Amino acid sequence: MDPEINLGEVTITKATGKLNESPPENGIVSETPREKKTNDNGVAKVKIGNGAEANLENGDDDVFFTPMAPPEESEHVKLAVTPKLTEEAEPEEQEEAGILQPHAKLPKPEAPPGLHDPPPSPDDDVLDNQKFGVDMPAIGKLIRKRSNDLSSAFLKTLSSLKDNNFADEFLKPKVTEFHLSGLKVTVKHKSETEQQTQSLKGRITFFSRSNCRDCTAVRSFFKEKGLRFVEINVDVYPQREQELIERTGTSSVPQIFFNEKLFGGLVALNSLRNSGEFDQRLKEMIGSKCPDDAPASPVYGFDDLEDELTDQMIGIVRVLRLRLPIQDRLMKMKIVKNCFAGGEMVEVLIQQLDCGRKQAVEIGRQLARRHFIHHVFGENEFEDGNHFYRFLEHEPFIPKCYNFRGSINDCEPKPAAEVGQRLTKIMSAILESYASDDRRLLDYIGISNSEEFRRYINLVQELHRVNLFELSPNERLAFFLNLYNAMVIHAVIRVGRPQGVIERRSFYNDFQYIVGGYSYSLSNIENGILRNNRRPPYSLVKPFGTGDSRIELACAKVNPIIHFGLCNGTRSSPTVRFFSPQVIEAELRSAAREFFKSGGMEVNLEKRTVYLTQIIKWFNNDFGQDKDILEWILNYLDPTRAGLLTHLLGDGGPIHISYQNYDWSMNS
Repeated sequence: MDPEINLGEVTITKATGKLNESPPENGIVSETPREKKTNDNGVAKVKIGNGAEANLENGDDDVFFTPMAPPEESEHVKLAVTPKLTEEAEPEEQEEAGILQPHAKLPKPEAPPGLHDPPPSPDDDVLDNQKFGVDMPAIGKLIRKRSNDLSSAFLKTLSSLKDNNFADEFLKPKVTEFHLSGLKVTVKHKSETEQQTQSLKGRITFFSRSNCRDCTAVRSFFKEKGLRFVEINVDVYPQREQELIERTGTSSVPQIFFNEKLFGGLVALNSLRNSGEFDQRLKEMIGSKCPDDAPASPVYGFDDLEDELTDQMIGIVRVLRLRLPIQDRLMKMKIVKNCFAGGEMVEVLIQQLDCGRKQAVEIGRQLARRHFIHHVFGENEFEDGNHFYRFLEHEPFIPKCYNFRGSINDCEPKPAAEVGQRLTKIMSAILESYASDDRRLLDYIGISNSEEFRRYINLVQELHRVNLFELSPNERLAFFLNLYNAMVIHAVIRVGRPQGVIERRSFYNDFQYIVGGYSYSLSNIENGILRNNRRPPYSLVKPFGTGDSRIELACAKVNPIIHFGLCNGTRSSPTVRFFSPQVIEAELRSAAREFFKSGGMEVNLEKRTVYLTQIIKWFNNDFGQDKDILEWILNYLDPTRAGLLTHLLGDGGPIHISYQNYDWSMNS
């Protein structure tokens, strides 16, 4: 129930000194006689014309005009006016009076940020009291005054800091300095030419090939100038070679384009560079946006369309995969998984091809030669009867093969020499774009995101069933050297650089490829093929056991120089290279000379000590005894080191051999 409200005792004051009555519509205030009465509470009531009354406290002339409501509007007046309550009033009384207090846990209303009101004056307090009709609590006044004083003091302090030029030091963000030993920071200021090239709107494009010296010179020139360019390597993108011929009339490289205009080759570039007109010519030719008829940039993820021939026996293989009862079997006290019997395969062939048993056996042998099937223990090619075989995709080594992507390549195998040549060209293009100038450091992240590496991943799937026996000795040597170096790059990207002895053993043994129907790890290639099936360092087991078909591919003679053509992804290993079968021996000799020149061998005459790489210690069986090692090394040293070593060998005194520490950190 609403409380009773005495309209005559609602006190509202204003410092006007006049009656605050609403002006009439015509804007003229009439002079109306007033009558003054005083009630029991000391509140004077002044009667004004038209039945209105005003209240006057303590005889003050400052009154507020309050018209009396007629009876029919009395209910409205009661709802519109609230009684005066003190701060000590109980919550129930406040609720009855119509005042809804906010919940205690709700945030208190705050002034908008950034507003700094000037300190209040006593007159403002009086006006506020008169406006709201109630006295502001003393605690509220104190809080507001203190907060305003604090704001003013802060602003004055900040202004004084600015006047004393101390603001920059006081307000600037703090910088933590790190001092790291061994860290080299190189700051290169952009030249005027580099700054101008940043504003060029056009595009520089040049066609190239892998292992081309002129292309390397063009690439280096653009990098020195700080110019952005697009390289189209026709060895990586074979179908772009036809475009090169159509635009230039020749297949020779390099061919440079400024936007759609043919600039020329290395000769034209050198002539402009020597004359000093290159920058001006560059601005003229690529100062405008590149048009649509310029050579297009290579697009990631799109393969060239190639005419791949399906293997002529793939139809028979698909039938066998569906018809044969493939299951686990017991053989020689061992459980052999995912295999079938030779007799079962012969029966299926007879039913499907309507041929004789002898012809079915011959078809089975052809499938084995093409590496569709293998004997589970490698004992024979294919025989009728109770001999167990399995498909290549069911071999137990498949989960470790990183060039297997769900299925075996069923296309007609391409010549191994052709696949090896394409692999060499793609990997050489990767080194030209993502290796340091001396090839000692690689950008593995850049390689992993490149179109060249994506094409390499697709290419190595063609190794599944290639015929490696058709390769010549030099082709075989170059093939496995290049495959080893490419697999190391792939392994670092996929599994990372190993840490510790156990991880290194897994790195060299568990990362494998399917090549020619068999699995090859890094250790298999180095120790089984290139070292003629010799034991790896600190191992008692040879890579290939008796009867392993891979032994037939091993090099007939161990040549120690092959160790300087293998890069295992560490900083102490030789630089990464890819070799050509035609000049493999010369390239290996060059690799050995470069390795010894870059720190692989040092001579100290005073101590009569020769410091050698750990590689020679690990594979000392390949190099021979101490004196034999030094005499062999002498053939690959530069004149300075060769002279020092010759002096030690010739004076007949003792020579000490010490081996350097090996840096296993990644070459990145």
